[in-house]
Amino acid sequence: MRPTLLALALAIPALARDIPIADAAAFTAAAQSITAGDTLILKDGTWADAQLKLHAAGTAAKPVTIKAQTPGKVIFTGTSRLSVGGSHIIVDGLWFQNPTAEQVIELRKDSKQLASDSRITNCAVTNDTQLASVDSSQFVSIYGARNRVDHCYIAGKTTQGTTMVVWLSTESKDQGKHQIDHNHFGPRQRLGKNGGETIRLGDSKTSMQTAACIVEHNLFEKCDGEAECISNKSCGNLYRRNTFKDVSGTLTLRHGNACMVEHNIFLGDGAKGTGGVRVIGEDHIVTGNLFENLTGDDERSALCIMLGIPESLPNGYFQVKRAKVINNTFINCKHNILIGMSGDKKAVLPPVETEISGNHIQTNLGEAFEIKSAADGVTMKDNETANKLSNIARSSTSEPTGPSWKK
Repeated sequence: MRPTLLALALAIPALARDIPIADAAAFTAAAQSITAGDTLILKDGTWADAQLKLHAAGTAAKPVTIKAQTPGKVIFTGTSRLSVGGSHIIVDGLWFQNPTAEQVIELRKDSKQLASDSRITNCAVTNDTQLASVDSSQFVSIYGARNRVDHCYIAGKTTQGTTMVVWLSTESKDQGKHQIDHNHFGPRQRLGKNGGETIRLGDSKTSMQTAACIVEHNLFEKCDGEAECISNKSCGNLYRRNTFKDVSGTLTLRHGNACMVEHNIFLGDGAKGTGGVRVIGEDHIVTGNLFENLTGDDERSALCIMLGIPESLPNGYFQVKRAKVINNTFINCKHNILIGMSGDKKAVLPPVETEISGNHIQTNLGEAFEIKSAADGVTMKDNETANKLSNIARSSTSEPTGPSWKK
């Protein structure tokens, strides 16, 4: 009888649990026995200087969930930090206010326990104070593979360091393929030096790694930290149907190759230094985008193709090769398509095997093309310039951006 009962007990799957969590100590205790399907429900209120770490193994059918008792009413302050590693973990409805930790949310428990197939959703990280400077910090750090950050509101960073970073490794094969979608990236003031990007995918050391991330349906609003609102530093990424509003900077394909920038909207509204897309490297495609009322020049032109450095180091400027700039629309931009911008005195290599075709350019404010280098390697055809363009259809994000509780 006893062996039979034991076999039946082992055959019955463990029931998923809703575990109320009152404080950081209770979270640490619960994390020791967490199983697939369990939900940690964090109590409403202010959590000051809470250091939460978790490694768990959920499944696609039974994820491990960390959620607010009421979305938006679990508020982390001070040095609070959330670090989660493992698989199939969902973080839902948390709000980090005026954080002072060097890492606020990171998809890893530590350097050896990264997250995969996990999700940060319906959360917010915001700052409305002038924080004391730290060497470098991030609001969201994404490690591992196939993670998603969606429907979050992230704004107000004043310290050095990219707001959101995708970290890659030269040693791991199972990495990247992350999705960043339907978020609202709110204002970020000018930093006055490098390190003020809103999103960075990779870095110069890992820039030849394929990340294959998708960044889509996000709103970037007044993200003025530096010239690169988005800094692409990896290969094979897709930037699709995002809206950039009053952003004093550009989506910069800084390092890495074979990225796609399609059907995005860049709206300057006449704000100072607003730009579009900057192209560096090989096999990039920029297509179907709308650039309107942008005021930036040089690197912050609506579309800027840079010069390359011979035998460039990884952190330099690689020559533009086989780029395609096709079927984009430019309206009332002060500087439209610039070819041959130099970002370094050693940069002398003009773009080659590059196509600029089928673009529609309204030229009331500036020249359609500014050519500052040899352009023999650029094929230009079927581009339409006019003093007025009508019936331009704007695409838009398919859903509201940011967390629902912030609406």
